[in-house]
Amino acid sequence: MAGREYIRRKADVIGRTLEEILPGYDPEDARNPIQGCAELPSEAQVLRVLSLLDDIFYPGFRSECVRGEAIEALLVERLDEAHDLLYRQVRRALPQRWKSEAARALGDDAPASLDAEEVAEEATRVVEEFFDQVPRIRVLLKKDVIAAYHGDPAARSFGEVILSYPGIRAITTHRVAHELYRLDVPLIPRVMNEYIHARTGIEIHPGARIGESFFLDHGTGVVIGETTIIGNKVRIYQGVTLGAYSFRLDEHGNPVKGTKRHPTIEDEVVIYPGATILGGDTVIGRGSVIGGNVWLTRSVPPSTTIMLKLDGSQITQVVRSR
Repeated sequence: MAGREYIRRKADVIGRTLEEILPGYDPEDARNPIQGCAELPSEAQVLRVLSLLDDIFYPGFRSECVRGEAIEALLVERLDEAHDLLYRQVRRALPQRWKSEAARALGDDAPASLDAEEVAEEATRVVEEFFDQVPRIRVLLKKDVIAAYHGDPAARSFGEVILSYPGIRAITTHRVAHELYRLDVPLIPRVMNEYIHARTGIEIHPGARIGESFFLDHGTGVVIGETTIIGNKVRIYQGVTLGAYSFRLDEHGNPVKGTKRHPTIEDEVVIYPGATILGGDTVIGRGSVIGGNVWLTRSVPPSTTIMLKLDGSQITQVVRSR
């Protein structure tokens, strides 16, 4: 095809495409889920924040550092860059807080938006509160690493656990994302956790509340829903689902948001591979053991073992309290 003919046909195709596609970017259409030129957080920058925080939590494990180098210098460098990046991304995310369905449901009293100065001030507050929690997150991660090391006879060292265990990757990201979720930052917590979901096969909603010394053994296929509450010293194996049994619907048939839909797992519970535990009223009592492939939609008393018979039916065995 001659050069001029190619250019003419290309111009025709682009013209037709533009004519049909442009109306779909209308920024004035409140019901349009994908408007034009959305000012949203950058996934690349959000992931850079995670990388910097990894260096703060695990210096020398995620990227090289020089032996003998003052740890203070490394921390100052990482904290400085992470603060700037997170502030900019939170500023871009915050307007979505007032565009959510939840905010509109509040009626005329709900603010449609904040001006730029108010957004900047709120972003400053959020980022300050988040960094105030970074030392506490690191303390929790130390306990998670210890739980993984002592919980897996195959673990040879803390370094192996930190470098190679997908459960540690997942809980590290979750503890960061959960703090931002708790501070009502839109989008960014989900971007963080969906990134690690794609990398590890472990899906933890940033809203889930997870206690200390948490161990995800193997981890692939684990799903933990938004309103799940997990106590201390809990161990969960691969393929476990902590999910919702049903959803309440509003008068328009849409799921009601903000209700307790996922189970509560008390301290020192072990959940073996493939188990499914559903429902916001379902409580697994302290010290219980849930066997592989068990399906539960009801609560279990403390110190109870639930396993499957060979024929697939479910049997409950009460174990003496410790």
